[in-house]
Amino acid sequence: MGNIFLKTIIIYFFLLVAVRLMGKKEIGQMQPVELVAIIIIADVASVPMQNVGTPIVQGIVPIFALLTVELLLSYLNIKFDFFHKIISGKPSVLISKGKVVQENLKKQRYTIDGLIEQLRMSGYSDIRDVDYAILETSGQMSVIPKANNALNKTSKDYVGYPRIVVMESKIYLENLNALGLNEAWLEKRLKDISLKLKDVFILVVDESGKIFYQKKEENS
Repeated sequence: MGNIFLKTIIIYFFLLVAVRLMGKKEIGQMQPVELVAIIIIADVASVPMQNVGTPIVQGIVPIFALLTVELLLSYLNIKFDFFHKIISGKPSVLISKGKVVQENLKKQRYTIDGLIEQLRMSGYSDIRDVDYAILETSGQMSVIPKANNALNKTSKDYVGYPRIVVMESKIYLENLNALGLNEAWLEKRLKDISLKLKDVFILVVDESGKIFYQKKEENS
C-alpha cells in the first residue's frame, strides 16, 4: 500500500511538470496533437499506480517520451507553415458575408442545426446578424457580427474579417486573394511604410485595406 502511495505521489508531480511544460491552454483550446498526448499520458500514468509490481520507471519513461514528441511537434508546428496545416489544420469559414458556406459546412461535417446552436452559444440567435463565423482549429467558433448589429460594440470602426497576409516574412496568398488584393498591392503598401518583407513578423489586413504589422524582434 505504501509503495502504491509513494509511486502515485511521484507520478503526480511528474505529470504536473509535464502538463505545465505543454503550455497554458484550456482543454477546449488544445490542438488535436496536444489532446492525444494528454489522453495517452493519463493512460500510461495509471499503470504503475494501479499495479504494485510495475516499476515506476515504466510509467515515467513513456510520459517523458510522449512529452518530448509533443514539444517537438509544437516547435515544428510554429516553425513550418505546411507542418502546421498537416498537424493542426486551418480555420474554416462557415459563414462569409452573411451567407453560409455550404461547401465548408460539408467538409467539416457540420449541420445547420449545429451551426445555429454554436451561434446561439456565442450570443447570436439570428443568423442574419452574423457577418462571419469561423470554425477555429481548436473546434471553437469565432463569430464576427455585422456592422449594424447591436452586439457589435465597435460598429463605427467595423473592419470585417481581418486576415493574416504575412507571417514571418511569408506571404499568405490565399488570404490576400480572399481580400481581393494581390502581391503588387502588398509590395506598394510595404514600400509606403518603408518596410521590407524580410523584416515582417506579422502583417494583418482588414476588409477596408487597413493594415496592422509588427517587425521581427531582431529588426525592431
